[in-house]
Amino acid sequence: MKKLILTSLLGIALGLPRYAAAQQLPHFKGAESTWHDGFTRYDYIMDDSTGEITPFKPDSDERFGIADPPKGKHRCVVIAPKTPAPGNPWSWRGCYWDHQPQAEVELLRRGFHIAYITAGANFRPGKEWDVWYNFLTMQGLSPKPCFVGMSRGGEFEYTWATRHPDKVSAIYADNPAITPESLAGLEGLARNNVALFHVIGNLDPLYPIATGPVEEIYPQFGGRISVMVKEGFGHHPHSLRSPGPIADFMVASVKEKIEAPEFLDNGYNSSWFTPAASIYKHSPDEGTYITYRGARFTGSYRRYSFQLPGVESFITVIAPSQPAAGNPWVFRSTYVKRDDQLARALLEKGYYIVTGSVPYNFDGPQLAHWNTIYNYLTGKGFSARPVITGEASGAGEAIGWATENPGKVSAVYLENAIFKTIAMTKEPLPEHLETLAKAGVPLYLVAGSEDPFCKTNTVSVSALYKKYDGKVITDVRKNEGHLLLPHDPRAALTFILSNTQH
Repeated sequence: MKKLILTSLLGIALGLPRYAAAQQLPHFKGAESTWHDGFTRYDYIMDDSTGEITPFKPDSDERFGIADPPKGKHRCVVIAPKTPAPGNPWSWRGCYWDHQPQAEVELLRRGFHIAYITAGANFRPGKEWDVWYNFLTMQGLSPKPCFVGMSRGGEFEYTWATRHPDKVSAIYADNPAITPESLAGLEGLARNNVALFHVIGNLDPLYPIATGPVEEIYPQFGGRISVMVKEGFGHHPHSLRSPGPIADFMVASVKEKIEAPEFLDNGYNSSWFTPAASIYKHSPDEGTYITYRGARFTGSYRRYSFQLPGVESFITVIAPSQPAAGNPWVFRSTYVKRDDQLARALLEKGYYIVTGSVPYNFDGPQLAHWNTIYNYLTGKGFSARPVITGEASGAGEAIGWATENPGKVSAVYLENAIFKTIAMTKEPLPEHLETLAKAGVPLYLVAGSEDPFCKTNTVSVSALYKKYDGKVITDVRKNEGHLLLPHDPRAALTFILSNTQH
């Protein structure tokens, strides 16, 4: 005990990080050699029948690689950093040991251990991988490794990770393959907040049957995926010439700590909302153009679902990375689509986006339920005057609540609105909009000229609102229908920003 106290005091006196005295350093006893850049390599061999792992001296001609094991055995390798990072993070290579190892060399420089067990067509993930994982974590490595998987290695990392979603921190997959079973297991990874990072060639034949489905499915489960698509590249070469983005991703994943939101006490589910956006630019390091998509490049936001007493069904809140002054928010009745450019712009400006509850046993939102949601959120510091947004019939429900609470609304933005509500108002729409006009609430109405509700709803309501001396902007887009084409959100964003009140 005295020794521990003296060691801790010495660490403080020398200005060392606080974890230095307390961190358990992994200790390996495998046969020693050196790997790239002089990092220490430890070799072991596993008996498949007993699971026993013992030191193994490799042949000198293996150099940095690894030979196939004898029948009934698996070769195992650990590479140690000069100084382990806090928490003893490590990266697990899924297959093709020592192929394009630049990302792993960079991770070693940043304090990661690197591990591998024999993998290939005849050595697929099985109980041996579980034994190897248990061995490494018992030596002091983190219980949640990151994965590096190229081609078949991508298939293998996803196979093991989806079987053990609570034992993975992050996955880097390079032109990976994937099985239907692993695709079905993506929900477990998302639930455990496992971040994904794919690097692919746009000509890779596996792209549309592996990364494509993962990129579509994973965000729907609330998971984060980041993708780099290399222009003019096929299945090879793997990795990146400059592996910094890969290493940055893994370091950020193991360091990440997510704080509980201040507006929720307990009993909530959390996931991620990642807008569908991309950046296309030239990379001097890679010598080509790259399309960047997903959380690491275009942003991702925490999404919370929770319930309140007396409110049937759940409420969803997408939180900005940095809330704006006064905690402004949007109140709506339909879920936020990933390609909603205005929602993305509002999140970037610090607005919360709240989707009110829609009960399972009613045909639409209930006024009393939404009043409870409003009272709860404003009681937690949200602005007293949210912005109302919505599309189609969801627009009618949202503005219906606004007509019953005109003094609690800043502004209204609607697309292809159908001015009808089932249970939100005591008086019928659109005549009840007069309450908003008298309260000075401005409207911004957008519709496609070919939308079947354009004339009878957007155009006629715009005229009626002006008759009530209300302020209204009407944008009828020629030759567009009920499903509007993507448009620059700046005009709508300016309208909301300039009319938001706290």
